[in-house]
Amino acid sequence: MKSIIHHTLGILCAFCLMFILLITSVEAVCYWTPGYFEKEYTKYQVLDDLPEMTMEDLLQVTDEMMDYLKGNREDLHVWTTMGGQHREFFTDREIAHMEDVQGLFLAAIFLRRICLAFIALSVLAIAITGGKLRQVLPKTIFAGTLLFFAIAAVLGLIVSTDFSKYFIVFHHIFFDNDLWILDPSVDMLINIVPEGFFSDTAARIIITYGVSAVLVLAASFLLKKKWRK
Repeated sequence: MKSIIHHTLGILCAFCLMFILLITSVEAVCYWTPGYFEKEYTKYQVLDDLPEMTMEDLLQVTDEMMDYLKGNREDLHVWTTMGGQHREFFTDREIAHMEDVQGLFLAAIFLRRICLAFIALSVLAIAITGGKLRQVLPKTIFAGTLLFFAIAAVLGLIVSTDFSKYFIVFHHIFFDNDLWILDPSVDMLINIVPEGFFSDTAARIIITYGVSAVLVLAASFLLKKKWRK
């Protein structure tokens, strides 16, 4: 019975670790990649759709938006120069939508803390109840990571068949309003982050997450072989 509990906790730890890596990968791409937004803005020529705005001003707006998503700004009332006028960049609708987006970002950070706490408590529980951590953790982390990979691969294949469709499905799942449906003739947000931006960002997150997850898989496999011997 104890063995089943230990292995179940170990597999759940693997799932928690995968969530931690996924959330951290999103942060790495959105927050920790120098020049990423400028590169994407240039690639999709977003300045062509904005009224006489410089790249420097657009990047400043972006920095303030990302600070808001991290909870480092009280609101998203950001002022900049556009079309020779000093004006607010975001409309009221965009600000209301970004409140929902900020909620998702902060919820993800909270989930990561919960996962870290669960891993710590699980390891402690296994050790206290007589489980051999060096035997239990490598093989359960390996098995749990493989299972998570399989689920993620299936979901990835489904999404890749029609990114636009599942992009909309994602919004219907996580938002209970239609504030995310923006008008490019009025709202600036949809112009600076077009669908291609989201596709590129999703691909970059998947690659970052995939590399880190493979490293965990390899490490757990090597440790499993080592302690089996």
